[in-house]
Amino acid sequence: MTPHRHDQHPHHHKQPEEHQEHRDHEAGLADLLDLDAEVLGPFLDEVTGWVRGQTRAAPRAIVDVGAGTGTGTAALARRFPGARLVAVDRSPVMLDRVAATARTQGLAERLRVVPADLDVAWPEIGAVDLAWLASSLHHAQDPDRLLRDLHGALRPGGLLVVIEMDGMPRFLPDDLGIGRPGLEARGKEAMARARWNAYPNWRPHLERAGFADVAERAFTFDIHPAPPAAHRYAHGVLRTLRHGLADQLAADDLDTLDRLLAVDAPESVLHRDDLIVRGRRIAWAARRP
Repeated sequence: MTPHRHDQHPHHHKQPEEHQEHRDHEAGLADLLDLDAEVLGPFLDEVTGWVRGQTRAAPRAIVDVGAGTGTGTAALARRFPGARLVAVDRSPVMLDRVAATARTQGLAERLRVVPADLDVAWPEIGAVDLAWLASSLHHAQDPDRLLRDLHGALRPGGLLVVIEMDGMPRFLPDDLGIGRPGLEARGKEAMARARWNAYPNWRPHLERAGFADVAERAFTFDIHPAPPAAHRYAHGVLRTLRHGLADQLAADDLDTLDRLLAVDAPESVLHRDDLIVRGRRIAWAARRP
């Protein structure tokens, strides 16, 4: 569940070197999603517990829409052990990770992976009782059409869950001991200006698509001490910030980021002992009448 989980928009025809670069980018993003799952596992269990409270009966069929590496798929499988699951994504790299996760967690017999570009058409996966979209709906070219497709895919009484990330997670104290205080706050402001991960309040969109009983909840997490994987997670998130906002941040902030990302530097996020994983996700749950 990261801000730029993957781009579901169609791509122009790629030359071989462009294709390899794209696959390398997706592989790096997949690594970051796997770290997100490792660090935020307890948080995901809290979210799926809330989802269970919104359902009228344990779902028999679940679809993870824009599944990424299967973070949500695995969390839903743990919460609903009697359900069969479908993971939908346009990226072969991501679906390979989903399948690998399913094998290692003993879910392979319950899971089907389906490649699909949701900007083109909804795939033929049969009726479902629960649809899960984590950090994926805002990537759709026509989210209202996708919501109508999901309304049609759900059985009457079925539940749709949409989750969005309120900016990138934060890891660092305000005063790092290097550079100007407030680096992450300035990074979040730059992300907002660049409209990274921008999404609306989905409630009116859900209601227009025919959904009812819309519930909304904010989930915050503040994990300290940070688990060991948080160091690599922070490194991946800050590297994304450094590369994506190089033209938005001041030169001294870029220099500080370079020092935080240096593998061997003592101030690197890979070695700091003051990391705290903080963030917020917004969830909407809505029912097909």
